[in-house]
Formats: sequence, C-alpha cells, structure tokens
Amino acid sequence: MPNYDYECLECGKRFEVFQSMNDAKLTDCPQEGCDGKVRRLLGTGGGIIFKGSGFYQTDYRSASYEKGAKADKPPEKSESKPESKPGTKKAEPAAAKPSGDSSK
Repeated sequence: MPNYDYECLECGKRFEVFQSMNDAKLTDCPQEGCDGKVRRLLGTGGGIIFKGSGFYQTDYRSASYEKGAKADKPPEKSESKPESKPGTKKAEPAAAKPSGDSSK
C-alpha cells in the first residue's frame, strides 16, 4: 500500500496518508478547525525492492569479463612456511624401533 501526499487548499497543511490504492481519495482537511478541501499531490512514486538474483547488471556478466576480472585481481597471499636459517639443521624424527616378537 502506498503513501499519498495531500495538501489542504484552505490552510496549506501538507500531510501523508498510508492507504490502499482502492480507497477513495480524502476530501476534508484533518486539521482541527479547518474545514477546507484537500487535493492529492503527485508523488515521486513508491520505492521498489528487487529480491533475488537477476536484477543487477553484475548478475549477467559474460564469461570473458569474469576471466579478465580474475586476472586483474591481485594474487592472494598464502600462508608461507617459516624458512630455516642457513647452517641450521631441521630436527629429524626419531627412527622407529623395529617391532620385534617379544612373545618367546
């Protein structure tokens, strides 16, 4: 349901009314002590809300555009492994003991 703007022809009061499109236009001013007639003003229209996909230009990008956009994007930084300093040895895991049969 839209909001309608009205203006009183007698006192000049402007007001807004939330009413159905099927409701009759208002004719009398709601201001106390004013029995003037009102006219409905032309509004800028109601706001439209688009929900879902397919309403925006970016929803219909071509495959070549998307490929170019990925090429223009700076590379993502991945987590780098800490570098070992020269001259230091990495700790090697201890050799596993051979499993012998101890049930003699």
